[in-house]
Amino acid sequence: MEEDSETHIAIFSGKKIRRKLVKDKWFFSVVDIVGVLTDSTIPKRYWSDLKIKLKEEGFESYDKIVQLKLKSGDGKEYETDAADTEGIFRIIQSIPSKKAEPFKRLLARVGYERIQEIENPELAQERMKKILIEVIN
Repeated sequence: MEEDSETHIAIFSGKKIRRKLVKDKWFFSVVDIVGVLTDSTIPKRYWSDLKIKLKEEGFESYDKIVQLKLKSGDGKEYETDAADTEGIFRIIQSIPSKKAEPFKRLLARVGYERIQEIENPELAQERMKKILIEVIN
């Protein structure tokens, strides 16, 4: 897997989330996301337990989770579980946390809107017109 050699940092709620660009797609550290969205003192352990739960639910982590070398706080790079945006959203759906609720509401809203657009394609055209107007302005 061809990857950008740099570990980039995104800030969410004042906490760092490591990410790396791989073939024009961003991958985010799962442990960092779990750490931000839970009050776990050991996000690695929380993620380990969550992986078991996800597997029981039918989530095939080997399809969604990749190992990337991400720079750690000590300045060294370590193999770290990472997922693209779709994979991260699926993981967030399984985290029972108030901090995850805004993401869950966003996913529900976007999913509902897309279903409406499938049923009524004119809605999709209207959404695209709005986006184009915003881009032009």
